Amino acid sequence: MQPEVIADYACEIGEGPMWHPIERKVYWLDIPKGRIFRYDPGNGAHEQCYEGEVVGGFTVQADGALLLFMAKGAVKIWNGSAFTTVLDEIPEERDSRFNDVIADPAGRVFCGTMATEDRLGRFYRLDTDGKLTKLLEGIGCSNGMGFTADRKRMYYTDSIKREIYLFDYDEVTGEISNQRVLIRTSEAEGEGIPDGMTVDAGGHLWCARWDGGCLVRYTPEGVEERRVAFPALKVSSVTFGGDDYTDMYVTTAGGNLKETDGEAAGALFRVNLGIRGVPEFFSRVG
Repeated sequence: MQPEVIADYACEIGEGPMWHPIERKVYWLDIPKGRIFRYDPGNGAHEQCYEGEVVGGFTVQADGALLLFMAKGAVKIWNGSAFTTVLDEIPEERDSRFNDVIADPAGRVFCGTMATEDRLGRFYRLDTDGKLTKLLEGIGCSNGMGFTADRKRMYYTDSIKREIYLFDYDEVTGEISNQRVLIRTSEAEGEGIPDGMTVDAGGHLWCARWDGGCLVRYTPEGVEERRVAFPALKVSSVTFGGDDYTDMYVTTAGGNLKETDGEAAGALFRVNLGIRGVPEFFSRVG
């Protein structure tokens, strides 16, 4: 099955697709424009449902609200009409914003911030009680994350370093340790850089390639298994959704650069290869 354009809002940085299992819709972002969209595969309708402060990433809360990770380190719960503030800001992140985030099995959220002119990015864990713990510094661009099926290890991407790491992960405490490189991508022209990712039911990693125009599937050992090409240069992230989790929803960027990045740059795509994904975990913050 070839990738199908679901909705094209010409996103400058389309990102963070997430299947909302309660609403049975997929949500995604246009980061710099502060826009959130959603698509209902049941009737084919899609819409912009939010425009406001910049949102770098989000999770779905157990009650169906969205937990938004924003500029200046702000974290807010959005129920579709009103906001509840979890963190007003992180003083060290006033010149930055959050990027990719992921909820863990306990409902905590791992969340990274972007680099600034003066320093590299940081990686945090937000606990369910709102406590924030800094885990890593010196991050080029904090990006795609996922968990192994046994919940004992965690994947994490630094796009600038072109590396996907494997950590030991403790589900009880939320601690990560023993960082090692699982995948280092090529710097060859056209390969792009690793961006958002997800893990399928077979334990394979799906990695979006910014400036690479494709998704790459890796075995749990980090060996490339296949590629899926897209008619957009900046493939930014991927998630599984649908009733049986075989629909892959893929975001792209470059809607402001269609003449160079592709006619469908900035669109949300869907592709179904008959490969099943697994539901993402709910966040339980606040």
